[in-house]
Amino acid sequence: MNVILLERLTNLGDIGDEVVVKGGFARNFLIPQGKAVRASAENRAVFEERRAELEKAAEEQLNEAKARAAKLEGLSLTLVVKAGEEGKLYGSVGTQDIADKITEEAIEVAKAEVRLPEGVIRSTGEYEIDVQLHSDVTVTIALAVVPE
Repeated sequence: MNVILLERLTNLGDIGDEVVVKGGFARNFLIPQGKAVRASAENRAVFEERRAELEKAAEEQLNEAKARAAKLEGLSLTLVVKAGEEGKLYGSVGTQDIADKITEEAIEVAKAEVRLPEGVIRSTGEYEIDVQLHSDVTVTIALAVVPE
């Protein structure tokens, strides 16, 4: 299915790009979330009329993300958790735990903005955590997971 993107999406395209995606992805995610519209002559004309407005909104979102990133720059967090003698956690530390700690210490961060590419943390130690505030803005913070 061909769609016209209304915002920049990582690994897909930029504002105004006409891309081919699977039908279910377009119908169930992109179109209902307002991230894209079906590619048709009528929608192309409507998009071109709104192009300046959409680009201005995207620029504002980028500037807001950069301001938030400046507040997170150099942030170091310590999470105290229950752990066994070998350093294995009783449970795990996930994105929600990290987002809550960042919100408590600095600024509000959503669970979806915290990136754990290797999955949840299951042992004590020092970790580098990426927080993706925008598709173009990613901040790395230091996280120390220590036992109680």
